[in-house]
Amino acid sequence: MRFNLVDRIIEVEPGRLIRTVKNLTLGEEYLADHFPTFPVMPGVMMLQTLVEAGAWLLRISEDFRYSIIVLREARGVKYGNLMEPGRSLMVTAELQEPLNGENGLVTFKARGEVEGTPTVSAKLTLLRYNLRDQNPRFQAADERIVNHLRALYPLLRGELRNGAR
Repeated sequence: MRFNLVDRIIEVEPGRLIRTVKNLTLGEEYLADHFPTFPVMPGVMMLQTLVEAGAWLLRISEDFRYSIIVLREARGVKYGNLMEPGRSLMVTAELQEPLNGENGLVTFKARGEVEGTPTVSAKLTLLRYNLRDQNPRFQAADERIVNHLRALYPLLRGELRNGAR
């Protein structure tokens, strides 16, 4: 299975914050197991949605400089209400410090709400890097990943390829 949990990027203030939406549908594969008679979005998937929102803010803020952005640490994770199919998780991720390239680490405060009710929140530390930093032979892989993400961004913003909405 492959997950891309951010369905839409609503607002971006590069270097500061991002607002995204995850629409939960009954067609999500993981709902078949969590739980078959009472489907709700697993907490780990809610947390991953926060991570993806933060990663998109980094990509946009740094002009897709890094191919890989991963979760390094999640602190103070709190869960509120359950999220059932047919609802939308509104996610806000805010940078906690100015971006720098020293150690590749960036800290965010992130939260998700359903109809204004807190559903998940956490302080996240993300690590960003390029595969070529470990092995120069992976430069082409970095380029493929970045090109894919650049192509996905306008779709998440609700823009068509020709700039129309």
